[in-house]
Amino acid sequence: MPIIVQKYGGSSIADIEKIKKVAAKIVARKNEGFDVAVVVSAMGKTTNEFIGMAREISQNPPKREMDMLLTVGERITMSLLCIAINDLGVEAVSLTGSQAGIITNDCHNDARVIEVRPFRVQDELRRGKIVVVGGFQGVSYKREITTLGRGGSDTSAVALAAALSAEACEIYSDVDGIYSADPNLVEGSQHLPEISYQMMQEMSMAGAKVLNAQAVEFAKSAQIALFARSTFNEGKETEVRKLAEGQPKGVKAVTYENDVVRVKIIGDDNKNLNWLLKILDEENVSIKELNVVDESETNCSKASFIISHKNIYHWEQLKNKFQNKLQNSLSFDYDISTLSIIGEGINKENSVLLNTLDLFEKNDIEVLGLSTTSFRLSFIVEKNKISDAVKLTHKKWIETA
Repeated sequence: MPIIVQKYGGSSIADIEKIKKVAAKIVARKNEGFDVAVVVSAMGKTTNEFIGMAREISQNPPKREMDMLLTVGERITMSLLCIAINDLGVEAVSLTGSQAGIITNDCHNDARVIEVRPFRVQDELRRGKIVVVGGFQGVSYKREITTLGRGGSDTSAVALAAALSAEACEIYSDVDGIYSADPNLVEGSQHLPEISYQMMQEMSMAGAKVLNAQAVEFAKSAQIALFARSTFNEGKETEVRKLAEGQPKGVKAVTYENDVVRVKIIGDDNKNLNWLLKILDEENVSIKELNVVDESETNCSKASFIISHKNIYHWEQLKNKFQNKLQNSLSFDYDISTLSIIGEGINKENSVLLNTLDLFEKNDIEVLGLSTTSFRLSFIVEKNKISDAVKLTHKKWIETA
């Protein structure tokens, strides 16, 4: 039978009643003639609660122990969901990420999937069972339990779908797809029935929370269609796939991110910067918007970059290490946010950039930094201006376009 992989986020399985409803939904999909593998997140805000408990003990908990702690949440969910499915008369079996064959690199807290060996999953599907896998987790080649970082259950689901050659991967949450902006912030945000892999990946990297960027990367490589849907409100959906040539160009979405810090550094011949980047790489901390200015007359360089620090559990420890080494050569700016305009062809001419800069200037929004990719324009602005900046930008380029 064809295989469908489903993923359910924490809000979809936040309590026992929701777990029962999700179980019925999964069984109905099975009865449509599909083999079904399901990936689940932890219930509700369980992961945040675990993080809070750890930080009551230590502001810098060991990364390995955080992985051991946080993977408990998904194990609770997968077991309860299997109990509910079995109670409906259909056999189900729960598997941890390691039991499901999800192999990662040796990085705790933000591991990358390097291989999926789904033999156990395939065996259970052949026996007619529904397989429920704990998302967000895997096992390293050193046989250590690892977690995949923010949105890691999406990555688990798509990686598993690719390994199983699934028909599709269905991502269920409390929203009915992808919107042109955060609907909680922008009243005029528009639902997007379909979007390309490239644009979805740019949106995810720029702060959109519906789908994980690494998950979209997996889907693109395997050419697996992703369907973002609401768990309990059927109707709308967004399909993420390769779109045909000749799609309309222009701005499609406006995204933002608040939980960021800009790191500024001064050094001789980039020595300080090189040291800092090496440590960040060893700690598996990603950076964005790197900007370096060399002043040849003084043999000195100035550099800055952005870090999304919210899910770096040992961020304070890292920051103290940097400050102890670099002292006055280093500074941190938390009073910023990033805003990104996403769309195909927006950088082939400068009109979107120039008009956006003009819009910000007229509304007293200072641009503190700027970067571009093929599908994205990103601006650094003051955090207290981000709400206005998003609304103004969305109105100009999408609502009145």
